Amino acid sequence: MSSHGAPIPMTTRKGTPLKGEAHVPGDKSISHRSLILGAMAVGETKITGLLEGQDVLDTGRAMKAFGAEVVNHGGGEWSVHGVGVGGFGEPENVIDCGNSGTGVRLIMGAMATSDITVTFTGDASLNGRPMGRVTDPLALFGTQSVGREGGRLPMTIVGAKNPVPVRYTVPVPSAQVKSAVLLAGLNAPGETVVIEQEATRDHTERMLVGFGADLSVEDTDEGRVITLVGQPELKPQTIIVPRDPSSAAFPVCAALLAEGSDVLVPNIGLNPTRAGLFYTLQEMGADLTFENMREEGGEPVADLRAKYSPDMVGIEVPPARAASMIDEYPVLSVVAAFAKGQTVMKGVKELRVKESDRIDAMAVGLRAAGVEVDEGPDWWTVTGLGFGNVEGGITAESRLDHRIAMSFLVMGLATNNPMSVDDGGPIATSFPIFEGLMADLGASVTRTNG
Repeated sequence: MSSHGAPIPMTTRKGTPLKGEAHVPGDKSISHRSLILGAMAVGETKITGLLEGQDVLDTGRAMKAFGAEVVNHGGGEWSVHGVGVGGFGEPENVIDCGNSGTGVRLIMGAMATSDITVTFTGDASLNGRPMGRVTDPLALFGTQSVGREGGRLPMTIVGAKNPVPVRYTVPVPSAQVKSAVLLAGLNAPGETVVIEQEATRDHTERMLVGFGADLSVEDTDEGRVITLVGQPELKPQTIIVPRDPSSAAFPVCAALLAEGSDVLVPNIGLNPTRAGLFYTLQEMGADLTFENMREEGGEPVADLRAKYSPDMVGIEVPPARAASMIDEYPVLSVVAAFAKGQTVMKGVKELRVKESDRIDAMAVGLRAAGVEVDEGPDWWTVTGLGFGNVEGGITAESRLDHRIAMSFLVMGLATNNPMSVDDGGPIATSFPIFEGLMADLGASVTRTNG
């Protein structure tokens, strides 16, 4: 089933070239953080270009439940009247975060050092995902948590009455864990220090500084050391959300695969901790260029032009790049199926605990479509067949995972036979306009009977 209703089977097939401009939604990571930090500031934060997917809307509802005033003015224009650091009130009801691992983990961090008790739940996918990676470091502040076996939702978090600052080394590359600890550190006295041995997306650090927090970052022998001085008064901001590079990945990859395509994807955030896919595609030989490079709101931005690229070759993706493109490996594996030779992806065990086990989900579907895939606990290899040689003709399971669904739908634009997914409903969590946007470019995307 879809995470928010009855299944929506969908099918794509080869058709006309993709042409035009693809105006993808606002960045999901920045949208979540805009609402949360706006709720923790004193005064009115104004947001333009907020992603209005289900994940972000669930976060907005959660901030309302904590006492912030969250207003949708229409057209991606939102405002948040915050309650200040430590000002969260106890919600009257359970906080439902739907499908969003980012939302629930960041919200847990934001409330962890307030003297309130909150119960969290989500959809079937989210309730199957581990929360210990966040609740363990939050316990160091004095927080208590009780959930289902394996640290799964539904879960009740009892915020720390007298929080203490924490020094924490993140055991695996995870922006969610890092961000949860930093958000918890906002209401703890003294300095909270987070150390990451591999850099992950740094939107939280950039935005905390923008909101007026005293935060510093230093590269040391220990790793990347982030120091936050607790109990600031965050100042409201005016935020222009850049468009989401993870969403841009789908029309970009579709243009590379669909014969004769030429697509411009404007205003894409190119934060170096997020843009790994685009550099990987260029290394594979993709005709992908950055135009009009600039900076907006402290984030690098550019327009991406992607053209049909039938001569791409497989490469070994540097493991150090994994954190900067972790959500894009499913659609990269689709591109790899059409490249010549092997594409090797290592250091990607995080994919095993996303909305689904994304390595397994993609491997099963790719194999059924005639593509050879080898896999291990934290690696996988796709042996490309070259353009014109990928048969397709299957119905893949989306597994309540928006990125799995979109990846197989992109694949169907270049396979010899149509590709279907059993449920495209989860796409609404991150990319609610995906179906219409792709159709406007010329893609054959249809809803089908189950």
